[in-house]
Amino acid sequence: MRGVVQGVGYRWSTLRAAEPLGLAGWVRNLPDGSVEILAQGEPDAVAALERWAQAGPPSARVTAVERSPAPLDGSLTGFTIQR
Repeated sequence: MRGVVQGVGYRWSTLRAAEPLGLAGWVRNLPDGSVEILAQGEPDAVAALERWAQAGPPSARVTAVERSPAPLDGSLTGFTIQR
C-alpha cells in the first residue's frame, strides 16, 4: 500500500481485518513509507482483505495497492505484525 499508510494504525488495523477472515501471513512497514502485506488463505478471504486494504483504517489515505502472487508453502500460521 502506498499513500499515508504509516503512523496511522494501518498494521494493527490490518491484523484486526485479517484474523476474522482466517488468514495467515503478516503486515510490515517498509523503509520507503509503504506497507507490505503477505496473506494466505481461502481466495475469497484474501480478496476481502485486499478490498479492505484499498481503503485501510479511517486515518489512512491509500493511493495505490500493488498485488503479486506469493508461493504457498504452508509455513505460515496466524497473522502477525512484523517489525
